[in-house]
Amino acid sequence: MMTKTSWNRSFSAALALAALLVLSTLAAPAAAVSVGSEDVPGDAQVGSQVTATVTLTELYRNPQLEEWQLAGETELTDVTWTVTYIDQTGAKVGQESFDGQTFDGAAVVADNGTAEVEVRITGTVPEVTEYAYDPAQSFTVMALSQTRQGGSSNAVDEWTATHYTESSRSAREALDAARAAIDSAEGSGASVGEAEEAFGNAVDAYESGNFDLATNLAEEAESRANSAQQSNQLFQYALYAVGGLVVLGLLAGGVLYWRSQQDSYDKLG
Repeated sequence: MMTKTSWNRSFSAALALAALLVLSTLAAPAAAVSVGSEDVPGDAQVGSQVTATVTLTELYRNPQLEEWQLAGETELTDVTWTVTYIDQTGAKVGQESFDGQTFDGAAVVADNGTAEVEVRITGTVPEVTEYAYDPAQSFTVMALSQTRQGGSSNAVDEWTATHYTESSRSAREALDAARAAIDSAEGSGASVGEAEEAFGNAVDAYESGNFDLATNLAEEAESRANSAQQSNQLFQYALYAVGGLVVLGLLAGGVLYWRSQQDSYDKLG
């Protein structure tokens, strides 16, 4: 016969096991697909043509999921997608092409021998609708999802890149240089309030799309930061010089005092 204490222990153990199972279920990834390799640009100029390639592996982690469909979307324009199916030996067993900013219906089937799927996209980098300095403005190069029978869908992954024009990149480089100068000056103990103010105005101009003004203000911020750092260094040198003079004065005073003591000693002798 189970005692009350034994029953309580059994009940507690059952609760712990149930909680563990729930946590394991919640911790399990929603999608069973892994990204084996990727070649996606981190940034690109507006209007240029770019290509990105992603390889998906571990396609059938769930034994009940031996067939599903791949879907994708992008903010690139004039887009062509190429989906290539590869077997375990690395040989191509099939290929499909899609046009447009979205596609779906690319069937991934274990019985077809597909062990990996390579997704390749080629398209034109879109215009920037809103500029931002930190973080930099970006767009979606590729977003892939796994869809199953019944309409359920899980995100596989998404890849983004920053985009720019020649003018915006030049302004950003000026902003980066100013930021580095301000940080350096501040780290040395200099007062960078004026430089920070100019830098904030430069960022506002950049995010408004006024890149010439942003560049000029960023250069002004960098100049103020450098001046502040130089002034701080001169002040430090002046302090060192004063300190050195004080030490020399003390040494000289000590020598004079010693000599006076020696003279007094000689006279007494």
